[in-house]
Amino acid sequence: MSDDATGSATAERGLEGAGEAVANFEADDKGPIRQIQGFLHHYPTMIPLIVLLLGVVIFTLAAPGKFLSPLNLSVVVQQVTIVAILGIAQTLVILTAGIDLSVGLIMILCSVVMGRTAVVYGVPVLLAFPLGLLCGLACGWVNGIIVTRLKLPPFIVTLGTWSIFGALNVFYSRSETIRSQDMEATAPFLLWLGKTIKLWQDLGVPLPFLRGWVLTYGSLLMIVLAIVVSYVLNRTAFGRHVYATGDDPDAARLSGINTDRTLLAVYALAGLICAVGAWALIGRIGGVSPQAGLTANLDSITAVVIGGTSLFGGRGSIIGTLFGALIVGVFRNGLALSGLEILWQDFTVGVLIIVAVTIDQWIRKIAA
Repeated sequence: MSDDATGSATAERGLEGAGEAVANFEADDKGPIRQIQGFLHHYPTMIPLIVLLLGVVIFTLAAPGKFLSPLNLSVVVQQVTIVAILGIAQTLVILTAGIDLSVGLIMILCSVVMGRTAVVYGVPVLLAFPLGLLCGLACGWVNGIIVTRLKLPPFIVTLGTWSIFGALNVFYSRSETIRSQDMEATAPFLLWLGKTIKLWQDLGVPLPFLRGWVLTYGSLLMIVLAIVVSYVLNRTAFGRHVYATGDDPDAARLSGINTDRTLLAVYALAGLICAVGAWALIGRIGGVSPQAGLTANLDSITAVVIGGTSLFGGRGSIIGTLFGALIVGVFRNGLALSGLEILWQDFTVGVLIIVAVTIDQWIRKIAA
């Protein structure tokens, strides 16, 4: 018998009775902390939901009979409408691992274009309104073109366009406001989102829990917009491309996704949503002001971060952003009803931001 045959026979005898299990190098027994970490990684909206519910419980006990009243809760929803709409736009950008510091200025510029074009220059509102929407779309497209063509960081690009759009806002508005009376006389359609609807009376549905609730059409538009964008992100190929681009752009390109086209579409869509926010802003303040909503940039980022969307991209949701906006509104309103000064409201929001980012970093370790 040859040496090769002898060796083969010896090897076969050595393998007799050997197990067929595949080697597994992963830990089979995960501790409770690791399990919680994995759960929160798969369901990132749970944290903001829990924080929101805790806030409601705390301020219900701190301000009994005031905080939980339907009228006060209606005020909270109305107050967060603008921030939530801009937060939806910001969520799209942050999901791609970018950031848009110009969303607030895009909104203000679009509101000035809509209002001033219709009232001052006498253009029919049927033309002035779409012109404002087109302005938002164009601003977002400019951001997307610079990011994709020049390959510059989104933070730097939108910081620059923030100044550019701000200058255009001052130039076109001439730092002049437009009063509600002038808007009513010339372009009442632009004020429509500011009109209130009493759910108990106007809906004609005599449900007890609707008694006392007063919302604006802008708030209802915010809810509809959130549902539509959430559906797009979760049920369409475009939404999957957005998540893939933010999670790993190199892998997305290798899988056949045109990441530049996806980014361009995201920034353009974000600009269009900001223009919708401009319409809601006009209705909210009852006029047009080039100074309204100057803090909306940071407010939208705050809502997105607190809502559980990762600043590193690829993880987050629209519903989480709505929770984030409501958390800010609930804490500001609850602290005010509790008699605390506004500085403590800002302090609390700052703490929430830091905690949210810390938790995000901790959750991301599950994917490392």
